[in-house]
Amino acid sequence: MSLRVERDKATGVAVLTLDRPDRHNAVDLPMAAELTAAWQEFRHDDTVRAVVVTGAGGKAFCTGIDRSVHVPQPSSPYTIDDPLIAIGPKANDLWKPVVAAVNGMACGGAFYLLGEAEFLIASENAAFFDPHTDYGMVSAYESIGMAMRMPYGEAARMSLMGTAERLSARRAHEIGLVSELTPPGGELAAAVHCAEVIAGYPTEAVQGTVRALWSAREAARTQALAHAPHLIALGNLPPERQAELFAARKDRSGPAAAPRIR
Repeated sequence: MSLRVERDKATGVAVLTLDRPDRHNAVDLPMAAELTAAWQEFRHDDTVRAVVVTGAGGKAFCTGIDRSVHVPQPSSPYTIDDPLIAIGPKANDLWKPVVAAVNGMACGGAFYLLGEAEFLIASENAAFFDPHTDYGMVSAYESIGMAMRMPYGEAARMSLMGTAERLSARRAHEIGLVSELTPPGGELAAAVHCAEVIAGYPTEAVQGTVRALWSAREAARTQALAHAPHLIALGNLPPERQAELFAARKDRSGPAAAPRIR
């Protein structure tokens, strides 16, 4: 199992931990299936009234899809098989509040989860970036999710700068992506505290409020997501060229290629 789920029936809070620290909590196909199953299970578990999602190990919340994953694609530019598309709570019709506790790196496919959380709490050592353009890939679902949470210019800068630049936890807090900063290691306790407070309120009122908040931006989000598959199909380089860019990036990595933190 690559997920850990801990439930506290006394408080009504479940903590969902991505548990592949040796892979920086990158999502492979089994983990993607486990995430989908977990959100579906929470829908039907009345003892769970709020959820915290976090990553194990301290070095990364999640670094997106595992590079070893191979997903054959249809030839149509209007559809794409994306193994991460259903790893978030809203994609699974879960309207119980979700708080993300972010530690270390959060990049690429991590935004499928962060984009569907109610709010983010981050340690001071957290950093956010999107590597897609580096590797000849379109950032679509990820950038759409972040554009719903960040000022447009900040979302565009992060999506376009790739691995050359990382958004620091401090800057993420300044622009409203992160609602609270904690010392390293304190993000989970802070997120659990918030979740416990929310879980203590009447369930109907809480879930109705979550749904109302999401309805405020749902039309724009739905329209944007409808364009994502063919933007990816038309804009992505062939897999072999992506692999070449990835290998070249690894070859030139080192102190001279260290990303700028802002």
